[in-house]
Amino acid sequence: MTPQGQPQEPESTPESSGWLRQLAADTAACVRFFSRLPLPAVNNLDDPGSVPDFRKIARAMPLAGAVTGLIPALVLGLLSLTALPALAIAALAVMTAAAVTGALHEDGLADVADGFFGGATPERRLEIMKDSRIGAFGAMALILFLTLRITLTAALLERTGAPAAMLLLVAAEMLSRTLMLWQWAAQPSARPDGLGARFGVPGAGAALKGGLFTLPVFLCLFSVQPVFGVILGLALAIYSAMFTAKLALKAIGGVTGDVLGAIQQVTLTVFLGGLLAWT
Repeated sequence: MTPQGQPQEPESTPESSGWLRQLAADTAACVRFFSRLPLPAVNNLDDPGSVPDFRKIARAMPLAGAVTGLIPALVLGLLSLTALPALAIAALAVMTAAAVTGALHEDGLADVADGFFGGATPERRLEIMKDSRIGAFGAMALILFLTLRITLTAALLERTGAPAAMLLLVAAEMLSRTLMLWQWAAQPSARPDGLGARFGVPGAGAALKGGLFTLPVFLCLFSVQPVFGVILGLALAIYSAMFTAKLALKAIGGVTGDVLGAIQQVTLTVFLGGLLAWT
């Protein structure tokens, strides 16, 4: 008790304070890696010039997804105050999401489509995936998934209203990063000199922590969306991540950065579709 008889607020322990500061630094590092956002150092544990080590920071990938997903969600919310049609608002929100990440995951989706459907052997598929030029399969995949995302986002806005749609979009971004993290941790690398060799491979502990960070947001979804819709979207997203990873194992013997990007795009889109399939 204080001299005035008021209860004293508990002070945070050095351990909890240090854990939160490290988590903030890890989140900032993930945001820089997966987006074009020029974040300054958030604390003395954060070094913007260092090479990220995903053995240490991968747990924060879903939180980074929330940060990058919040920007297009805010665009959607602000534009919903205008007289623009829902389809136009959704298109601008999806364009914003791509601009924030530099279309990193969209590029991975296109490369995977070109490589998996354009090559006859694992070696040839990997060679095609490294080619910066986009082919017919990649173009078709981009058109299909962008059209689906825009259409589903517009339907989400019309059915649930802007506040709920904003929450659902942020949750979709977090979930897609979580499932990307899980498959990265679970599957072998298709290239010995690939993403894992340069930046480290996340462990099972990081994958578990990433899922736990996503859980509270999903519990909030039950207040704005039918329970079975959320469960259906989640189940379909998990299945689509596993299916894409299994396809990669068969096609090229493991995962690459492009495959992880494709998993993010596929699971995000499938989750939105599952939400809307149950009204």
